[in-house]
Amino acid sequence: MHYITAVHFATGSREEHIASVRWLNTNGGVSDTSTTAAMVEWLDKGNAAFVGGPNGRVAVGVVRPAGRAPYLRTHADGQWTDNLGSLPTF
Repeated sequence: MHYITAVHFATGSREEHIASVRWLNTNGGVSDTSTTAAMVEWLDKGNAAFVGGPNGRVAVGVVRPAGRAPYLRTHADGQWTDNLGSLPTF
């Protein structure tokens, strides 16, 4: 299972400003950093990533606003949420 553990903002502090993410594969213990574009491509291939917290895990999805680059955002209980913005930064 892949968990996003930290984010790097290009500018601002909202999900659409995340330039890259740090992630951990809990099955193999591998940790690395990926650009947002690479993570969007990876998720589009049917892979899944999550943000973990004291209340469980939340899925990471892709938002595709018209005329702008896609970006990452968490999705829980049918609603877009802001869990990525509360992660540590690097």
